[in-house]
Amino acid sequence: MTNSNNAQHRSILQNIARRAMVDRGLLPAFSQQALSELDKIKGAAMPPDGAARDLRKLAWCSIDNDDSRDLDQLTVAEAMEHGAVKVLVAIADVDSLVRKSSAIDEHARHNTSSVYTAARIFPMLPEKLSNDLTSLNFGSDRPAVVIEMVFADDGVLLKSDLYRAIVCNHAKLAYSSVAAWLENGGPMPPEIAAVDGLAENIRLQDRAARKLKALRHVNGALDFETIEARPVFDGDILKGLEIEKSNRAKSIIEDFMIAANGVTARFLASKKLPSIRRVVRTPKRWGRIVELAAQHNFTLPQGPDSKSLEQFLTKAKAADPDRFPDISLSVIKLLGPGEYVVEQPGSAASGHFGLAVRDYTHSTAPNRRFPDIITQRLLKAAIAGKPSFYSTEELEALAKHCTEMEDKVKKVERQVEKSAAAMLLEPRIGEQFDAFVTGASEKGTWVRIANPPVEGKLMNGAKGLDVGVHLQVQLVSTNVERGFIDFARENF
Repeated sequence: MTNSNNAQHRSILQNIARRAMVDRGLLPAFSQQALSELDKIKGAAMPPDGAARDLRKLAWCSIDNDDSRDLDQLTVAEAMEHGAVKVLVAIADVDSLVRKSSAIDEHARHNTSSVYTAARIFPMLPEKLSNDLTSLNFGSDRPAVVIEMVFADDGVLLKSDLYRAIVCNHAKLAYSSVAAWLENGGPMPPEIAAVDGLAENIRLQDRAARKLKALRHVNGALDFETIEARPVFDGDILKGLEIEKSNRAKSIIEDFMIAANGVTARFLASKKLPSIRRVVRTPKRWGRIVELAAQHNFTLPQGPDSKSLEQFLTKAKAADPDRFPDISLSVIKLLGPGEYVVEQPGSAASGHFGLAVRDYTHSTAPNRRFPDIITQRLLKAAIAGKPSFYSTEELEALAKHCTEMEDKVKKVERQVEKSAAAMLLEPRIGEQFDAFVTGASEKGTWVRIANPPVEGKLMNGAKGLDVGVHLQVQLVSTNVERGFIDFARENF
């Protein structure tokens, strides 16, 4: 590929994405049967009278990416006595229109999530649903499952409840503008100013979220900072990679969703129903994490300990903020991936090492993740006092399938990201870069450069290198179609 093909960047990447999905057994398009089902769906499915609370008048708002159209959750807060805060999280009732074993449900079950590639999103559900009828869109009355939580002034959960409700989004907000307002004294987004009391409500949400985060960190939750870069297009021409950073607006949603997922898991257990938990087990490469900390003059215990690891990460960030994303990525790689497991009532939960929580499920993004639809069906059964929609054997098979397909989805997304990066780096073959090792195994050694933040394979001089090592590399080749970016070690 050459620069003369600039006008084809988006279509080339879309074709690469489709092939990558097919190669890994994912479905890039909906079946005719699913589309026929979709044609018969004419509007949102409201619960029958008495089955849900009418909470439409609360000051619900959504905070998401600037271009998000599949809105899964709304939030609102209420100040209470002695500094306590009631937080309500409304989750889109996707199950109300996506019935178990329907053709639409089978497509979602197969792929298990939306696939977010550089040039196109392949949604798990048809956009008529995920972007409209099951999305908590501005000004639209929608059915939801509400997680109600009351937190003490120090962030400790005092009580919680779950129930069905009808809600209405009164302000569709974006992370970027809300963060600029909260953090830097930027202008108040007009969508906030248009709703009486919403400004103070969001500030209350912000304060509550920060207390939740602080409490989790006391318990050993890990505070990472990684460099996430997304391709930027001018029309169909790929112009560069834009780095996305965390901010306080994102933290509000992240911290509330972590809390909501914990409440959801415990609610199902209290109703004697099984659940699919999201777990990150004790890291297998703890020894290498200990070595990495020692290189930064910090001593970790020989056995895995999340509180000590969080202390190291805090110290490393203060000592060298510019290098901290490299350390974060190294530790994340060494912790290993998460997985889905079935939790039976009364059994011991495996927990999530990185979040320092014992009870954790995925429940807050049913428009784009199938495990969340499963959890939603279990929750609605629990609320109604009915038995589980799934047998133990079904859940075991689904947990295994979702873990396997999540890996395939991530590989497709990474391949297309690398194809986009290869497009950008093609004119820079022969240049030298600062890099650090992000992966080292029998399959090869991978390094990441800083500008642009791109990962590629090290073709020589890998002996003795491990995750976290810094080195100089030279870009030697790229392959857009295969997403290959190859580096050679300098002076080797």
